[in-house]
Amino acid sequence: MSLSVAIQMDPIAAIDIRGDSSFALGLEAQQRGHQLWCYTPDMLSLAEGEIQATGESLTLRDEISNHFDSGPMEKRLLSDFDVILMRQDPPFDMAYITATHILEMLPASTMVVNNPAEVRNAPEKLLVTLYPELMPATLISRDPAAIADFRQRHKDIIVKPLFGNGGAGVFRLTPNDQNLNSLLEMFFTQSREPVMVQAYVPAVRQGDKRVILVDGEAVGAVNRIPEEGEARSNFHVGGIACATTLTARDLEICTAIGPELRRRGLLFVGIDIIGDYLTEINVTSPTGIREIDSFSRVNIASLTWDAIERNRSNYTSNSIMR
Repeated sequence: MSLSVAIQMDPIAAIDIRGDSSFALGLEAQQRGHQLWCYTPDMLSLAEGEIQATGESLTLRDEISNHFDSGPMEKRLLSDFDVILMRQDPPFDMAYITATHILEMLPASTMVVNNPAEVRNAPEKLLVTLYPELMPATLISRDPAAIADFRQRHKDIIVKPLFGNGGAGVFRLTPNDQNLNSLLEMFFTQSREPVMVQAYVPAVRQGDKRVILVDGEAVGAVNRIPEEGEARSNFHVGGIACATTLTARDLEICTAIGPELRRRGLLFVGIDIIGDYLTEINVTSPTGIREIDSFSRVNIASLTWDAIERNRSNYTSNSIMR
């Protein structure tokens, strides 16, 4: 059955298709005969009770610098679509949160992936705290005294913005580093939000593993190795993609969190594992599809669309899944 699919994403002309998971999902949908349409989040509107967006039809090609054709800009009701992929990148700010509120109002006949209300309730660095037994020692606070005490106990720490992404604003402070107070002043002057502080996990030098779960099941992984002299392994800051496998510990972590992801309607999720520790659960616009496919030939885009097509008939709400 051909489905009408809208993708809410950042401008498609600017993406790098070599590592873009939204492109991979769209390409797989097109290959299945589904009709594509896309719009950017700023073109989403709630107008007199109707949810609409201004966007364009889309034809994709797996060709660098020649990866799409689009139709004329037009305004459409989003309730006319069978599936909406909510795929714009963070920051997870009030604009992002507002988009989840609007998409939540769509009827269940339009399936939003991931469930927008649960995306709102599951910021990557907060949902993970439901599983303290799987995590490194972690503190979320903006109390300088609490942060100083945490550092005194754990010595080597990572400090990062609670709602950041892509490795931006992530700092490692070794025991002799004297910049903690200045760093906190910078964070707290720019934002009213707490920061996340974690004990440094030395195993990050061997990689920060991105594991993709589809409908609560682990389906593939890619390792991200930080560059020499860099504490961060995110692809956005130069992390090097390497082949990897799922260890018994990785599968233990996925088994622990999978049922909750499935219950919340978080169908496409990327988690980060360093050594034996779960560090983040990414539900907004996880990446890694194309890298995993290149190393292991696991077609995660296909598995994702299998799950969407399988679950559509039983989908009950774009609101909170309880």
